[in-house]
Amino acid sequence: MQRDEASSEQLILRALDAVERHALLNAFITVDRQGALSRARQLDGLRGRGEVLGPLHGIPLAVKDNIHVSGLPNTAGTPLLKSFFPGKDAPAVARLKAAGAIVIGKANMHELAFGITSRNAAFGTVGNACHPGFIAGGSSGGTAAAVALRMAVAGLGTDTGGSCRIPAALNDIVGFRPTGGRYPAGGITSISSTRDTIGPMARNVEDAALLDGIMAAGSGALPHIDLHGLRIGIPKEHFHENLQPEVGAAVEDVLVQLGKAGVKLVRADLAGIGGLNGDVGFPIVLFEARLLLKQYLDAYVPGKSLRLLADSTASPDVRDLMGSIVRKAISESEYRRALHHFRPLLKRLYADCFAKHKVEAILFPTTPLTARPIGEVNANVALNGQSVPTFATYIRNTDPGSNANVPGLSIPLAAAEGCLPVGIEIDGPEGSDRRLLAIGAAIERLVQDGEHAKFNQRTRGI
Repeated sequence: MQRDEASSEQLILRALDAVERHALLNAFITVDRQGALSRARQLDGLRGRGEVLGPLHGIPLAVKDNIHVSGLPNTAGTPLLKSFFPGKDAPAVARLKAAGAIVIGKANMHELAFGITSRNAAFGTVGNACHPGFIAGGSSGGTAAAVALRMAVAGLGTDTGGSCRIPAALNDIVGFRPTGGRYPAGGITSISSTRDTIGPMARNVEDAALLDGIMAAGSGALPHIDLHGLRIGIPKEHFHENLQPEVGAAVEDVLVQLGKAGVKLVRADLAGIGGLNGDVGFPIVLFEARLLLKQYLDAYVPGKSLRLLADSTASPDVRDLMGSIVRKAISESEYRRALHHFRPLLKRLYADCFAKHKVEAILFPTTPLTARPIGEVNANVALNGQSVPTFATYIRNTDPGSNANVPGLSIPLAAAEGCLPVGIEIDGPEGSDRRLLAIGAAIERLVQDGEHAKFNQRTRGI
């Protein structure tokens, strides 16, 4: 993680200045100004004595407000929890703090992590870092905006079906969903034990990989990747269909660059993935959320019921969803069939795809469309002249990998001035996290070199 000669206190002051300058974006629910500055001065004292806690010594991080940080409120973006202060850090946060990280604040989010816009009726809508009047994506929209605008060097989100990768793509940063179970469990306002995971978010793959290595405890440096001869699958069906033209053009440009670099691009469709994924995703989340949220309330805010949580939910879309959860919209038999029958089929579909085509990753656009103006996003959104479901459309490409428990990495494609960001995602086999991050770093370097070449060509002679 690159840093200049600035002290930890200076780094925190810079971050806090960015928070103040971009306050209207609602990136944070809580900013711990005094706590962060106090910790920075302590760490500067240690550095002055030659002691460094680790690779994150004095680095400001943003943490999504459904991940516990000791002494700071954990609202999960919902009014009922605004007075809940965890007594200890989530284990993943504790590992980052032990490496020297300073939590500058708790980032805003889609209420209870049930959405992809981060339009939060209780704590304000998160604005896009590149175009403030547009959505930031979600549910980890606050973390994405904070990282993109240097309110933090990096941050943590959570990802159930795309909640790190979608806002990363829409805000021009990196978002990583690890293989489920890679990081220590606990300390999260979880909505699915099967699908939820913490995910690092950063301005480049190297920084995301650094957070991953610390939270996974024991991961070494990323292996070197030679793109020449690397086999990457391109699942045209489902993932590349009905794209916004700007998204399709940006992805095709990357594929051309990869081909010129010697990458073997292989057609690798996952036949029937849309229907199979639909049989897995919502039945699991809606059933598990009811149990997990009730357990969470019992453990941390005793006396508060699931019904009270639903009734106090501020955002209309989430309130409707919570009503379905309270009513037990998914039966136990439906849940078990999704978990024990359809999910193994989905996992096998991915495993067979990687094995049959001998590819180390598959590549596709993170989202089929770019961010949309906040005022134009409701239940539906416009795509190629049609009105399509907002939630289902934005998660279309990220959700299947979540359900199959494979790692996924969203990499930003440098947008032309005035244009909205586009992200590409690579998914790898289950457990291939470090290898996937290394491939992502190699692709990131290629994309950046290509953009620099385009810039030099445009400005030659000026």
